[in-house]
Amino acid sequence: MTAALPAPSTSVPGKTLGIVGVVLAFLAPPLGLILSIVAKVQSKGAGVKNTPATAGIVLSILFIVGFIVVMVTVGCTLFSQCASYGPGVHELDNGTILTCG
Repeated sequence: MTAALPAPSTSVPGKTLGIVGVVLAFLAPPLGLILSIVAKVQSKGAGVKNTPATAGIVLSILFIVGFIVVMVTVGCTLFSQCASYGPGVHELDNGTILTCG
C-alpha cells in the first residue's frame, strides 16, 4: 500500500497581489506600484512568471509620470498667468479667482 502524494499547487505566488496591484494602478498608482513590485518579487522567488504584477508596475509608472506631467503643466500655466497679472488677487474673464503672491 502506497501513500498518495499531495496534488501540486497550481496557484502562482503573488498572482492575487499582482491583480490587486493592477487595480490600484488606476486608483492609487504609488500603492499599486509598491504592491506590484512585492508580487513580482514573490513570484520571481518561486521561479514563476507573474504577468499581472508586470502590468501593474508598467501602468503605475505610466500613471505616476502622467500625473507629474499634468501637475507641471498646470503649475507652469499658473506661473505664467501670475507673471502677466502681477501680485495680488485677480478675477479672470471666466470668473476664476487667481491669487498671486
